[in-house]
Amino acid sequence: MDIIFGRNKKEQLEPLRARVTGRIPAWLQGTLLRNGPGMHTVGETRYNHWFDGLALLHSFTIRDGEVYYRSKYLRSDTYNANIEANRIVVSEFGTMAYPDPCKNIFSKAFSYLSHTIPDFTDNCLINIMKCGEDFYATTETNYIRKINPQTLETLEKVDYRKHVAVNLATSHPHYDDAGNVLNIGTSIVDKGKTKYVIFKIPATVSDGGKKRLSPLKHMAVFCSIASRTLLSPSYYHSFGVTESYIVFLEQPFKMDILKMATAYIRGVSWASCLAFHREDKTYIHIIDQRTKKPVLTKFYTDPMVVFHHVNAYEEDGCLLFDVIAYEDSSLYQLFYLANLNKDFEENSRLTSVPTLKRFAVPLRVDKNAEEGSNLIRLSSTTARALKEKEDQVYCQPELLYEGLELPRINYAHNGKRYRYVFAAEIQWSPIPTKGISMLSNRSFPCFSPSDAQIIKYDILTKSSLKWGEAHCWPAEPVFVPTPGAKDEDHGIILSAIVSTDPQKLPFLLVLDAKTFTELARASVDVEMHLDLHGLFIPGADWDAGKQAPSREEQDRAAERRVAPRT
Repeated sequence: MDIIFGRNKKEQLEPLRARVTGRIPAWLQGTLLRNGPGMHTVGETRYNHWFDGLALLHSFTIRDGEVYYRSKYLRSDTYNANIEANRIVVSEFGTMAYPDPCKNIFSKAFSYLSHTIPDFTDNCLINIMKCGEDFYATTETNYIRKINPQTLETLEKVDYRKHVAVNLATSHPHYDDAGNVLNIGTSIVDKGKTKYVIFKIPATVSDGGKKRLSPLKHMAVFCSIASRTLLSPSYYHSFGVTESYIVFLEQPFKMDILKMATAYIRGVSWASCLAFHREDKTYIHIIDQRTKKPVLTKFYTDPMVVFHHVNAYEEDGCLLFDVIAYEDSSLYQLFYLANLNKDFEENSRLTSVPTLKRFAVPLRVDKNAEEGSNLIRLSSTTARALKEKEDQVYCQPELLYEGLELPRINYAHNGKRYRYVFAAEIQWSPIPTKGISMLSNRSFPCFSPSDAQIIKYDILTKSSLKWGEAHCWPAEPVFVPTPGAKDEDHGIILSAIVSTDPQKLPFLLVLDAKTFTELARASVDVEMHLDLHGLFIPGADWDAGKQAPSREEQDRAAERRVAPRT
């Protein structure tokens, strides 16, 4: 697995023409912009966790049936400091670093106070956020970095704390129809309180004339939720929205603030200050967007860890939300680089299986309902909400599917009733398989961790379509709707594919989202990294092919790549 997770990747600074096989629809014009860790060693030093790696941006620009690829490391302050020192000098979540290589107890003690609530990294490696007309690389700290989506150049650094009091923030914001951004962050012990702060960034701001002002300078707190405990707030990676409500899960995967305050002086990572409390509950907070206040009923479910919300919507007085849930925090442990080695298959079998679960909560609770009665009367789900004493409701989910991650939907249906989930599927099993496509639900052999699939899951019929190929690892599938489409699945799926086979070029996969048949692939002779998240920018009008190598040069490079190695 070192070929995917361990090796540093080279930049491709100039646009490189891909070899396209098949046919890309003529209407598909734009750029798929992606983000993820690409550098895991600096000099003689090595990051401990795959999620710590330095951010590598890459893009596929599609224009008139051609595809051009480029990649560039985010020139964050973290990147610049590490490269200048030729070693890791800025701490990441799983790797504690010290500027002074001759560190001792005195030098650590001297820096102790400045690390009580740490100034986190600006290594924004997780996602891309659109804000007005601008784009930002994001991570889960208080920093984001503006980027040029055409050249991948790194621009100014933005600190959320200058506008709202948050020390951490998600990389999965939501967008309304007007383009306003809604996000959530954690404010740690601010004025004696720890709370989850939901904030809003306007799509556009003007001075009353034609001058456009920075939306980020006009972000404002939408509402906040008090943490159940002052010194151990919940970790979270995303949240859900409907047309009228916000869904936030306060889960028993918690940060210990006291341990974080002493992590630097103790020489341990901040990740070691995260712990899953399996004896605790997962609390479901529902916030009414109209009143900006939480619903008073106390909803909870069993302990679980959720990284990705899929979607949420309202139906007949109930709020339904779908998440990818784990029984514990073992997924995070799996991605320590020490575990991503020849024993990966064995390690992965010890990892909790990601399960697509549907929850349903009643927006109004009948006070006269009997204790223990099910408050959900919907025919569309078997999820239950059982009334308990003191206005508490215990929620039991419907289990929809096992083995999904990195879910995406047709975002036009975000917060609304929907039918399809597009995701990556990995079955934690050592059974080898051959390439497959378009298999019906559960009629497939289990994949080993060296192979994965892209899946289209139909929530209504509980069936699925799949694309897979031996030794291929697909990135998060991104749905792009066909212009004027009326059907939810009328469009294209784009996914960047890397391979564990060194003789196989990475490629951009283009699938028909309705039938899940392959329309085209665009292969590139580069060392492509496995990324995390990103977005599609439609209608890019720059000349992606400028200064690109000729087709003949591309052919010769491809021949060199596939030649037998001695």
